[in-house]
Amino acid sequence: MEYSYPLDLEWSTEEIITVTHFYQTIEKGYESGVTHNELQTAYESFKEIVPSKAEEKTLFNEFEKASSYHPWGLIKELKDTNSNDIIKK
Repeated sequence: MEYSYPLDLEWSTEEIITVTHFYQTIEKGYESGVTHNELQTAYESFKEIVPSKAEEKTLFNEFEKASSYHPWGLIKELKDTNSNDIIKK
């Protein structure tokens, strides 16, 4: 699948890499599964760059439109899993 990630061009290169890694972690969760710890770490790093719930919702919606992957589906499972569990949609 080929699509563009929703990114803010005002972010630094490091921030773009971090957010891109988060999106790739979401993709991995849908395609093959991701560990609870890996997803939690990627999401926490994402939240350092995007602390606003409104901006997060906008980016998640744009990502879902582009990829058909729903980030909230995996993020919600973080609460119901343990550190060594695999999360897969």
